[in-house]
Amino acid sequence: MDLLNPKIPITNAKKIVGTRNFVIHGYDSLSPEIIWAIVIKDLPLLEKEISNFVG
Repeated sequence: MDLLNPKIPITNAKKIVGTRNFVIHGYDSLSPEIIWAIVIKDLPLLEKEISNFVG
């Protein structure tokens, strides 16, 4: 099942899915610094895009 919908305007949707998969399956090699950088750098944009989509 393809969860990526091109009609939903989310920047870097494939990277988001890839990060989720890495967190779930690669937790033994997970770097807290990388996750924190994602939270600081990328999460604000995702939050804005989702809030625009949801209304």
